[in-house]
Amino acid sequence: MGKYLLILFLLLGGHLLKGQQSDPPSAPPKVGLVLSGGGAKGLAHIGALKVIEETGVHLDYIGGTSMGAIVGALYASGFSASQLDSLFRNTDLADLIQDNMPRDAKTFYEKEDSERYALTLPFNNFKLSFPQGLSSGQNIYNALVRMLYHVKDIRDFNDLQIPFFCIATNVETGKQVLLNQGYLPEAILASGTFPSLFQPAEVEEEVLIDGGVLNNYPVEELRALGAEIVIGVDVQHGLRDRSNLSSATEILLQINNFRTIKDMSRKSALTDIYIKPDMENYSVIDFEKKDSIIDTGEKVAREHLPELRELASKQGMPAPKRPAILLPDSLVINRLVLKGDTNFSRGYIKGKLRINLNEKVSFTKLQQGINNLVATGNFRTIRYELVANGLEQDLVMTLTESMDKTFLRISAHYDNLYNSAALINLTKKNLFLQDDVASMDLILGDNLRYNFQYYVDKGSYWSFGMNSRFYEFDKQVDYRVLESNYEVPINSNVGNINLKVTDLTNQIYLQTVLKEEFAFLIGAEHKLLRYSTTTLNETGNDSIPAPASPGNVTFFEKSNYLSAYGKLILDTYDDKYFPSRGLYFNGDFHLYFWSSDFNDNFKEFSIAKATMGAAFPLSPKLSVNIETEGGFKLGTSRVTSFDFVLGGFGNYPLNNFQPFLGYDFLSLPGNSYVKSYIRLDYEIRPKNHLLFAANIANVEDDIFRTGEWFTAPDYTGYGIGYGWESFFGPVQFLYSWSPEISNGQFFISLGYWF
Repeated sequence: MGKYLLILFLLLGGHLLKGQQSDPPSAPPKVGLVLSGGGAKGLAHIGALKVIEETGVHLDYIGGTSMGAIVGALYASGFSASQLDSLFRNTDLADLIQDNMPRDAKTFYEKEDSERYALTLPFNNFKLSFPQGLSSGQNIYNALVRMLYHVKDIRDFNDLQIPFFCIATNVETGKQVLLNQGYLPEAILASGTFPSLFQPAEVEEEVLIDGGVLNNYPVEELRALGAEIVIGVDVQHGLRDRSNLSSATEILLQINNFRTIKDMSRKSALTDIYIKPDMENYSVIDFEKKDSIIDTGEKVAREHLPELRELASKQGMPAPKRPAILLPDSLVINRLVLKGDTNFSRGYIKGKLRINLNEKVSFTKLQQGINNLVATGNFRTIRYELVANGLEQDLVMTLTESMDKTFLRISAHYDNLYNSAALINLTKKNLFLQDDVASMDLILGDNLRYNFQYYVDKGSYWSFGMNSRFYEFDKQVDYRVLESNYEVPINSNVGNINLKVTDLTNQIYLQTVLKEEFAFLIGAEHKLLRYSTTTLNETGNDSIPAPASPGNVTFFEKSNYLSAYGKLILDTYDDKYFPSRGLYFNGDFHLYFWSSDFNDNFKEFSIAKATMGAAFPLSPKLSVNIETEGGFKLGTSRVTSFDFVLGGFGNYPLNNFQPFLGYDFLSLPGNSYVKSYIRLDYEIRPKNHLLFAANIANVEDDIFRTGEWFTAPDYTGYGIGYGWESFFGPVQFLYSWSPEISNGQFFISLGYWF
């Protein structure tokens, strides 16, 4: 009996003890974060992340679209919210979106092209077309490669610090694509390729555009991964009225919102903590308002602090600490792997990259090399990956060659010398050879002109080129300028005369690049030069001889000249018209050895001239540009048609006419001169400049022989004005004056000079 009682006691006791034990603790809920697309408005995600991180909520998954994909991927890779806040606030996001490459990434040919044409359109097979997007996204891609360098070898996005995915749209099939594997910068850029703003992206042979076209708030995909509680940040806005539909981008977004708004009534119900900042006052391209947008996201997220803190307490675990991620300064590349179908050789690609394998290279220099390739315009897309290979890393480049070989280019300009002009250009690449370019400018307006160029760009090897240009203008000039330069009688009865300048120049040359920065040219030149007027015969001045006066035209010069020349050019200015940093040198030597000799006074002579300049910032908004220049004539020839004549304002590449503030065009002649120039540039707001300039000069015959060049300046001039970097080129208004003369000069320049 006692044995049975013991067994019964043990059974009952075990049952009682089991009843007293607590149930095992339940696992903390899996939390997912979904971030919507919205362009610039997506910067509000950063503000919301700051609050989420502050409350200690642990995130198990992140999903996003477009800008939500970019912010989400960076956070999932390990960046803290405060570091993202600092990175984005201190980055010029509008500049990143544009395809404007840094000026130092362009060859001398490319610099000239980019600073002459306001609009370039493909013109293949005599059919005008438009680019697939305003930007290829290359600058954004470069930035993402660097920021995500610390996770460059992670190909499964579930292996990031927080598992991540993003949404894109296959433009060929119209189907949604969920991206959770591959190269992270490429995936998130594809998710954000908004139609019309960016060109479509090619990932794994799929042509992808912005995921927001089909799914701008992927909450269901987040739930499918296992997220039990979802935090959502939605920066989409409702339908806008006509007053707010001011761009093609906004109209496309409005069309997309027809479906999105209907979907959000369902998707918001799947969101446990729904953070919706008011974005009605912002557009998808308001990147200049980034500070306000980030602050708005943070402010609205703080309204959900009680819910977020309650969630953090349910999780019962500290959120992982996020030490600051250091962006890489340098790396070593020991292998270059090229992919893609391109007609350009490995040597051409490597030459443009300008990096040496197996040597440490700065990340900045690598991205400059990528920009060099972009600036050629020969590639539609350039994507690259940095992949560890056990020793150092491979640079794996996928190049998609542009099929656009013919371009129609347009520009317009007005200035006080050439007056109004419209430029139509036709450019053809690979006309005869693989690396050649043919370009023809036809300039219509008050003065008909043309400019033809053909060149084969071989970079550091010898390139070949030929130019032909025709320039012509009329200008009222002081008759005393002609008296000092030509054998005409002194006549106090003649004041100003209308001088017509005609210049036809043909050149052939060889060019090479030295040390990547200098261009050296040698060549031969033919020039037909005519200076004429109808004023003298119109005034009935019979006392003034007209040795060649067909009709009512008096010629002062009408000769052909042959010369050999050499040039050395350095140009690292960051901007041609408003430089804030960089160096400049342009040295030119012409030996004139033959002439048809209209004035019967030719003997062999030379003209040498040089300009040196530097620009540097004095403060974040104030910069200074200092230049000094000079020129002189060698030889005893009495030809004066190539003498230097100072006066006016602008960039007109014609003979030895040099700008000089305070005086009108063609005012101060001499066969030699020295000049110094300084300009202060205060950027009162982005792309708007307040300008103050001053120049001094000595100009007359033989000042270097007489020592006059080293004396106090004979001529001074000052200018104050305004400049604007407009979409069609620089706009400049300048009032200039000189204490030596009573009348000031007002100069206007609208658009690129050509």
